[in-house]
Amino acid sequence: MPEQPLSDRLEELEKAVRRAAEVIAMLRRERDQLQARLGAGESDRAELARLRQERKDVLSQVNAMLKEMERLQL
Repeated sequence: MPEQPLSDRLEELEKAVRRAAEVIAMLRRERDQLQARLGAGESDRAELARLRQERKDVLSQVNAMLKEMERLQL
């Protein structure tokens, strides 16, 4: 098998480096998009926890008011 000329080999290596750089750029964009989605998900989860606690607090207040109304009617 004859050896490739150095210029051909160099050209192949340059193409491989360009492809690798393109893949790295694509992966970085994907990573940035996923990080943004993760941040949004964490924000949504925090809001959901806050709303659940708020609902729990309101239910407690309503229960307390109902008990007080019951007591006053007796």
